[in-house]
Amino acid sequence: MDTDLKDLFSLKNDVFRVYLTYAILLVFKMMFLSFYTSIMRGTFGVYMEANREDAKLWAMFPEESSKDKLRIQRVRDRVDRIRRCHLNDLENIPAFLIVGLLFVAINPPLYVASIYYRVFTAARYIHCVAYLLPLPQPCRAVAFGSGSVITVLMGVEILKAAALF
Repeated sequence: MDTDLKDLFSLKNDVFRVYLTYAILLVFKMMFLSFYTSIMRGTFGVYMEANREDAKLWAMFPEESSKDKLRIQRVRDRVDRIRRCHLNDLENIPAFLIVGLLFVAINPPLYVASIYYRVFTAARYIHCVAYLLPLPQPCRAVAFGSGSVITVLMGVEILKAAALF
């Protein structure tokens, strides 16, 4: 079935519309973690490898006394956990966004694309919750693995569709 490229990447194509919906949910999630990290770092004076100008900006919040070192360490661990979750998103979501967009180009059935996009998005949200709470393993690992498998499955389908032999 020959479909014009302009039709594939238009709002007339339900697969593209589903992709756009889940892509923006993933981008918003990444943005939330970025803002959340910044807010937590500033609120609690946790700068880790922050730039000096960042530390100066937040200098209005004084360092805690030495008797609160345990609480400070817990806060640092929490902020670092948020950062690691965000970094994990930055390693996985852009690849999905590219592969997911290329997947639209092979004109898959709507139900297949919907399942792939929904499962990946759900997996990334579950991964985030499991990381931030934290939930016991293998919860986070299963969520991470599920998302990775979806990206690979779409990639394989793209390769099969694009194969010239």
